[in-house]
Amino acid sequence: MIRLNLTATPQWLALAPDLRLLVAPLTTALMVSARADPAIEAMPESATQEELALAMAKAVARRAVLDWEGVGDDAGNIVTVTPEGIDALLEIWPIFEAFQTQYVARGLILDAEKNVSAPSPSGPSAGATGIAPPARGRARTARPD
Repeated sequence: MIRLNLTATPQWLALAPDLRLLVAPLTTALMVSARADPAIEAMPESATQEELALAMAKAVARRAVLDWEGVGDDAGNIVTVTPEGIDALLEIWPIFEAFQTQYVARGLILDAEKNVSAPSPSGPSAGATGIAPPARGRARTARPD
């Protein structure tokens, strides 16, 4: 079952102790816009999956992050949200991973929820429950033509 969030209001994500991001809802429009980001389009065909994932996360974050708490400069002064600041924040591995897990992955999970079939761990009928009664005996062999 797909669970719809009809409020479409921004939500706070706690990515690390004392670090929160206010993010817009993860919508189709946001993801399509991120895919068309110039940084994504400029990626060479030889780019690794890791490079593409980081570029995509940054493109999504630049569109989604509306505000933050707990982000400062080298001197400890609070800084405002900027595209460059968002990119720098996602260069920190634990922050990147938390953003991917708590924000981007929710969209992927929702995409997986559209498949209403039960998972079958080892073949198409592995998750199925038998409902037919057992056969009474062996069937006769078919006659050759």
